[in-house]
Amino acid sequence: MTLSEEARERLADVVELQPTKNAELQDRWGMESGSEVHQYLEGELGDYYFRDDNSLIRATSEAADLVDVEPGIETGPDEEGPPSRIRVPELQSRIVAVLAAPDEESESVVSVLHKLRDEFDVDPDTEDVRSGLQSLRRKDVVEVEYRTVPTFRLTVSRDDLEVGVSD
Repeated sequence: MTLSEEARERLADVVELQPTKNAELQDRWGMESGSEVHQYLEGELGDYYFRDDNSLIRATSEAADLVDVEPGIETGPDEEGPPSRIRVPELQSRIVAVLAAPDEESESVVSVLHKLRDEFDVDPDTEDVRSGLQSLRRKDVVEVEYRTVPTFRLTVSRDDLEVGVSD
């Protein structure tokens, strides 16, 4: 199956963002709906992606070899536990920088938002912070604790995690 330049670029996004969801790809690709993303995946990239047991989108090993992009996550040497390296958008990288450590009390989305404002002088939308936390959760870098509201903390020490920023 020969891929167009656009399909190759979008496949690189799947490799980089995996595990991901339709909504994340919808934002990246500027599409109108998750259905449009699903149709594109099936029509153009059907041989290069699959959905895991949690219905998250992942690239096949062939896809990763086809595009010149590092996978979004790399696990540690024992292949279990949280990843040792991730590539994420800048906001998610900043979330990792300010989020409570594994041995600290988990914190709310609003708390993380305030830390981002204080530390980086940025003002992201609350929903963008929530979405970033959930994406990091899918990558096993963040865990959620349900109290009155969902709260979050890292699953791995910042010293044990290399974070690269993607476009």
